[in-house]
Amino acid sequence: MNETLERIKAQALKQIEIASDANSLNDLKVAVLGKKGELTQVLKGMKDVAPEDRPKIGQMVNDARSAIEEKLNKKLEELTKRARSAKLMRETVDVTRPGRRLIQGKRHPNQIALEDLERVFIGMGYEVVSGPEVEYDKYNFELLNIPADHPAKDEQDTFYIQRGKTTEDDILLRTQTSSVQARIMLDAVNPEKERTLPIRVISPGRVFRADEVDATHSPSFHQVEGLVIDKNITMADLKGTLAQFAREFFGEKTKTKFRPHHFPFTEPSAEVDITCFKCGGKGCGVCKGSGWIEILGCGMVRPHVLEMCGIDPEEYSGFAFGIGLERITLLKYEIDDMRLLYENDERFLSQF
Repeated sequence: MNETLERIKAQALKQIEIASDANSLNDLKVAVLGKKGELTQVLKGMKDVAPEDRPKIGQMVNDARSAIEEKLNKKLEELTKRARSAKLMRETVDVTRPGRRLIQGKRHPNQIALEDLERVFIGMGYEVVSGPEVEYDKYNFELLNIPADHPAKDEQDTFYIQRGKTTEDDILLRTQTSSVQARIMLDAVNPEKERTLPIRVISPGRVFRADEVDATHSPSFHQVEGLVIDKNITMADLKGTLAQFAREFFGEKTKTKFRPHHFPFTEPSAEVDITCFKCGGKGCGVCKGSGWIEILGCGMVRPHVLEMCGIDPEEYSGFAFGIGLERITLLKYEIDDMRLLYENDERFLSQF
C-alpha cells in the first residue's frame, strides 16, 4: 500500500510539472483526486488493511493528497499568470498609431426624396398616414372600383397569399398604396373611429407587383398616395396642388402638364408631366427630346367609390394622386438604374 501511494504521488507530481495548460491540470486532478480517482480507490481498499495500520495508511493518503493539491494550485497559478501575460502582449495598443477610420452611414436617396416630399405636403396641411402591406382584396381592389375580372387582378401581376372561394377571402401583398385611401374614407364615416371628414392625407409605403427586375422595374417598390375629400373640391384644386408640389420638389421654374388617362377609381383621370429638369423643356436625351417627363397619375375620385366608402357624393368630392417614390428619386438625382437603390453599395450611397 505504501509503495502504491508513493508511486501515485510521484507520477502525479511529474505530470503536474510538465502540464502546459489548465485543461491538462483539470484532467489530472479528476484522474487522481476525483471520486473515481486513484487516491479514492486506495481509500476504498482500507477495509482490507489491518485495523492497527489504518490510521497510518490514512495519514499517508492525506499527505499525498495535500502534496498533490499544493503542487496543482501552484502550477495553475503559474499557468494563469503566463496566459494573462501572453494575452496582454497580444492586446497591446500602440497609442502612437493613427486611429481606424470608421465608415459613416449615409441617408438613402429614397429616404431623402421621401422626406422632401413629406415636407412639401405637410406644409400644405396634409397628414402622413400608413396602412398594412398584407391587404384584403376588398381594400386593394373592390372599394377602388376594380371588379373581379379586371386585368390588374391577374395572378401574373399580384402576389396572392390566400385565394378564397370568393374575392372577400382573398389576401394579397398590396399592389398600390391606394388601399390606404379606402381605409381612410371608411374610418372617416365610422363613428367608432376618431377620424372625420374632411380628409387631406398622403400615405407613403412599400407595394408589390410581379414585375421582372430591370433598370426601371422591381417586384417591390414604393408609392406615395395622396387623397383629399371635402366639399366643393374641383380639378382646379388638384392641378394647383400638384403644380405647387412640382415647383417645391423639382425647382421653382418647373411647369406641369396634364394628359388625359384612365384609372378605375378616378374620373376624369390624368397623367402629369413636368418640364425636364435637365434641359428646362428644350429637349434632351433625358426627356427623349420632348421637353417633358411623366412623374405621376391622378384624378377626381369617382362618385361610386365615395358611395362604396359611405361618403355622400352629392355633398363631398375629392381628388387622388399616386407618386412612384423611386421614379421621382431617379429623376431628381439623375440616377439611370433603379437597381442601384437596392444594392447598398457604399460608393453609390456616399454621393448623397
